[in-house]
Amino acid sequence: MAKITVRNTELTVVTINNAEYICITDLARFKNPEHTDDVIRNWLRNRNTIELLGIWETLHNPDFNPVIFDGIRKEVGLNAFVMTPKRWIESTNAIGIISKTGRYGGTYAHRDIALEFASWISIEFKLYLLKEFQRLKEEEQKTIGWSAKRELAKINYHIHTDAIKHNLVPAELTPQQTSIIYASEADVLNVALFGTTAAAWREANPDLKGNIRDYATINELICLSNMEMLCKREQSRTCSSYAESSQHPRKKNINAVLINDNVPQRERLIKLNQIAIQQMRVLADVEGRKLLR
Repeated sequence: MAKITVRNTELTVVTINNAEYICITDLARFKNPEHTDDVIRNWLRNRNTIELLGIWETLHNPDFNPVIFDGIRKEVGLNAFVMTPKRWIESTNAIGIISKTGRYGGTYAHRDIALEFASWISIEFKLYLLKEFQRLKEEEQKTIGWSAKRELAKINYHIHTDAIKHNLVPAELTPQQTSIIYASEADVLNVALFGTTAAAWREANPDLKGNIRDYATINELICLSNMEMLCKREQSRTCSSYAESSQHPRKKNINAVLINDNVPQRERLIKLNQIAIQQMRVLADVEGRKLLR
């Protein structure tokens, strides 16, 4: 649950089935603080509203009752027509609007529907709501990114400190694999970790879109990232030579350090394969990585 404030009106946002629902009872307070139920009922009596709700449910709700909806649509416009959130939900099996009781009770609507309700109240109010809602989502993304970085830092700590306890995850390369000269340095990493080149993977998987790395597990991507990170021990040993060279002193990945030291591709491939084996073993053994499960 989250709270946002739009034009001095506090709104509640909840997540239901991975979708955001906004409390339209709170939205109605902007128009009439004392009679929010009347505001919502008046909106529901509108033909355009009923058409909107019906189309939305048809697109998103396989259990929506179209027969009852057709009957309701015929009633719209009659003087005696009355529609409430409860009647709409119970008669049509709607999911776009829900009613909650308790501390945070009220009528909630899916983000798409809530924005249309806000537009009915005031176009200006809707634009302010949309801006504030986007700000909320950006803040959530920042929080998710921070948590992911923190988790990766924790995993990398284990990779560099934990002992190897389990069987190999990547297979050790065969002499035939290490004797081949690979045209791309990206394929050197691919073979070290996955045991195959990008081209060979595409030939073996013609029905899959993308490339081999698109189908890697999270552990394999972490391992690949670490293989592309600067090895601190190598950095301290080679930083003086970088300073004297014409290269810009940016961070180098492990493979780049080995290339700089003129290590033949075959030896680099074997070393990278050993690193991949070690790190994948440790990753398989690290406990409490709920983010990776």
